[in-house]
Amino acid sequence: MGQLGKYLLEDGPIWQACKERAYRENPWFIPEFIEIASKQIAEKFLQPGLIEPWAHQYAIPDQPLRPHTIGLVMAGNIPLVGFHDLLCCFISGQKTTVKTSSKDDVLIKHLVSKMQEWDPETANLIGFADNLKGCDAYIATGSNNSSRYFEFYFGKYPNIIRKNRTSVAVLDGTETAQELDLLADDIQFYFGLGCRNITQIYVPKDYDFIPLLQALRKYEYFMDYHKYKHNFDYHLAILIMGNKYYMSNESLILTENIAAFSPVSQVHYAFYSDKEDLLLGLSNNPSIQCVVGREQTAFGQAQQPGLSDYADGVDTMQFLVSL
Repeated sequence: MGQLGKYLLEDGPIWQACKERAYRENPWFIPEFIEIASKQIAEKFLQPGLIEPWAHQYAIPDQPLRPHTIGLVMAGNIPLVGFHDLLCCFISGQKTTVKTSSKDDVLIKHLVSKMQEWDPETANLIGFADNLKGCDAYIATGSNNSSRYFEFYFGKYPNIIRKNRTSVAVLDGTETAQELDLLADDIQFYFGLGCRNITQIYVPKDYDFIPLLQALRKYEYFMDYHKYKHNFDYHLAILIMGNKYYMSNESLILTENIAAFSPVSQVHYAFYSDKEDLLLGLSNNPSIQCVVGREQTAFGQAQQPGLSDYADGVDTMQFLVSL
């Protein structure tokens, strides 16, 4: 896997061409965000000094007696979002049949093709299919709606089925300009489409929103992308027609709403009076992937998960080695 990490960091002409094709097929996958995702994978997942101790703790046998076939349904909300699941299957010694998302079909298949080029045996371990019948276990990521179908088809098998999740930030008003700058990344990386993106912020009464809106101005260039601008214009019009209070820096909208999930180009905020009660409630909320703030996930780290930061808090490797 170290060779794959090196390949990503070298950013050679073949990988560059692949990224350009992925962007052409999915305009949400702008080159900047593909680069961020691939660098994250190379530096946080594929370094030998990280991957070896992580894998060692699971006591994976050198040669499983009978590798299971894992049906892997990948999401496509951000570039290469399904790579960690694929990595877990590969490192655990299981065979994997992958159903990619139509939104992220190019990148993951290219990386697997490179793995198979360097080690032909990989072709016996990883394959792709549109229909995942006959697998021994399943890992499927999707929306709350698609999860019902996953549970219907895969429920009788060992499985991990993931639903919609999002992330929030808890602020106290004493954040530095640097922390707010990093929070802007947590909010706006990948246009806010990831489960680790901040879509709701909690603030004390009389919180001054101006510094945060100023920090978010570094993403004003998002308005150059028509899909993002369309979302911004649409949701702004809805608020105006509904006579709803909002704040904006002309590229992102802040509006008071208790819902944790917010649409692209919009972030919800809510006020709190007791921080400890708020954090306790968030820790028990199954829809929350990550909480950013003081003494929580550090500002700027929401989009920097490590190998042990499992989606939904379910240890994927433990699931795979215990089959």
